[in-house]
Amino acid sequence: MTSEKLIENTKTVLKFTQIYCDDKHIDEKKLPETLNLEFKCEPLNVALDYHLCSTCKEVFLYSYQKLQECEHEEKPSCRKCPSPCYERPKWKQVTQIMKYSGMKLGLLKIKKLFTSIKN
Repeated sequence: MTSEKLIENTKTVLKFTQIYCDDKHIDEKKLPETLNLEFKCEPLNVALDYHLCSTCKEVFLYSYQKLQECEHEEKPSCRKCPSPCYERPKWKQVTQIMKYSGMKLGLLKIKKLFTSIKN
């Protein structure tokens, strides 16, 4: 995996996790935090700000760790990976987050499309 791909994948996981957390954990305490990205122990000078509850933060940081450790030069989608690295319970959490947020983002795109057609 390249550093650019790590940045892109980490931003995607964060975006999906943030959407999920904002919708599903409204009443949970969320503190502003920043993750400074690294690739192969080298700083990338990219900082990602987030506001997640403790559960979603744990899932996000776990996913980031797994992305950093990904051994594939050309990263496959995790569900098609020949050597999955996620522990089963975490895999289920990430799948739930990605499914929910993916649907929500898809519906938002459709709504924007129809809004622009009407105008």
